[in-house]
Formats: sequence, structure tokens, C-alpha cells
Amino acid sequence: MVTGGSRGLGRAIAAALAAEGARVAICARDGEALRESAAAMAGDVLPVAADMTSPEDQAALLATVRERWGEPDVLVHNVGGNRRGKIWETSDEDWNAVLELNLVSHVRLTRMAVPGMRERGSGSILFVASIFGREAGGAGLGIYNATKSALISMAKILSLELAPDGIRVNSIAPGSIRFPGGSWDRRCREQPEAMRELVARNLPMGRFGTAEEIGEVAAFLVSDRASWITGACLNVDGGQSRSLI
Repeated sequence: MVTGGSRGLGRAIAAALAAEGARVAICARDGEALRESAAAMAGDVLPVAADMTSPEDQAALLATVRERWGEPDVLVHNVGGNRRGKIWETSDEDWNAVLELNLVSHVRLTRMAVPGMRERGSGSILFVASIFGREAGGAGLGIYNATKSALISMAKILSLELAPDGIRVNSIAPGSIRFPGGSWDRRCREQPEAMRELVARNLPMGRFGTAEEIGEVAAFLVSDRASWITGACLNVDGGQSRSLI
């Protein structure tokens, strides 16, 4: 199961898993875009229109997957968003909306999926965080930074709680990734010179990352090839971040 699978990182993660032979369920709010994405992937891909901030939609998603294939082996939490603003200028509604999307919805779906994984004695859960969950993201990113840091922390604690059940839990911290329709893609088209300067200043490899590069790392981490990795947060950022770990 990959949440937010109709575009960007979620679509790339789902495609990488499907290419390796996994049966993949993807969800997003836009059913048409979701179906188009599923049709473009090789393999058995099930599109399920669902809003991850809705407990009812989450339960329906899991019920659909269970009816089709049984208990999920892998759960990738990719849904996320942001509301920019200086912290003292943001509202309770801003915080509640982003906390629900970036954190609480992940907690809720995890609670729903974990009992089946525990009963089976295996499973892999992956949270898509950000390098700005590991270090300061700058002014205006207070809500985003807080939620992504919380995701990384929760993944670590969850990995300790579920290790006796044979369930691995990890997170990844992507850097600046450009994909069609994404914010970096829009900014590159609208402000090409400013973006060239940003790349020169902040991206040691001289370019933005691609969604496919995130997808390949995610597919590895949830697979048996990463059987001794749990509780880790892996930077996937081309050297962009400044954290020592």
C-alpha cells in the first residue's frame, strides 16, 4: 500500500515496487489521476480513491486491499503537504490541517494495519519524511519541520515496539526533488535563474533529485534485501543536507 500514489514520489515508489513484482495498492483523492497512474505502471496495481485525512476512507482502503489480496505486507506513508508562514502568524487551523495530513493520518492508518502484520509475524512500514525533519528548514517552514521531525521520531519508536513481531519500520528523508507538477518544477519554470543559483548554492551534485531515485531507495528499504535495517532514517538528498547523521 502506497498513500499519495497518483503523482510525484508516491507514484515513483509504487512504480518501483510494481516493477519488482509486488502487487501494489495506491490511493489519492483524485480518482481519475490515480487510475491514469495505475494504468501507466507495469504489474498488478490497484487504484483506490481515498482521502487519508478521513478515517472512513482509510478503513475502506484497507478493507479493499484485504478483500483483494489479504493483509498488506508493506505500508508506505507518502501523503504530505505544507502551509508556509512565520510561526506566530500561523493559525490553529493551519497547524491542525498539516498535523492531520503529515502525522495523524499516518498514525491512524498504521494502527489499522499493524494488527494484521503482527498476526502474520512480518511486515515493513516506511514513512516519507524530509531532510527538514532532521535539521532546520528555514523561516516559514515551522509546521512542516515539526511534522517531519515527528514522523522520524515516531518511526524510530515504532521500530522498537514492533521488532519482536518481525515488523521493520524506517523513514527516508528526501532532499529537493523535481518532478512534473511539483513545486520545484513550477519554480524552475517560473524562476530559472534563481533556481540555477539555488542549485549551485545548495545541491552539491549540481541538480535536483528525481522521483525515480526516491522510488528505488524506498523499494529497497521495504524489501527483504534490507532485512537488518529498522529504526533508520536514510537521507536521499545528493549531499544537500548538513546533518552529520
